[in-house]
Amino acid sequence: MKPMVNYKDLIRLGFKEHQARDIIHQAKINLVEQGLPLYNGKRIGVVPVRAVEKIVGFPLLKDGNDSIGKD
Repeated sequence: MKPMVNYKDLIRLGFKEHQARDIIHQAKINLVEQGLPLYNGKRIGVVPVRAVEKIVGFPLLKDGNDSIGKD
């Protein structure tokens, strides 16, 4: 299973709430443009980590640790 991330995960990484929500929103737009209409819904709040990494420009997972999306 691919690691997923939501805005709360981004807040834990140090982003402000509005910034985190904007990143998730932009990731959803990019995924829809890539042909994944699943992410077109309002209620979808998680996106693949790789989609967020493309936006922020740095890796969110360190050394294969996939604990970002887990509580």
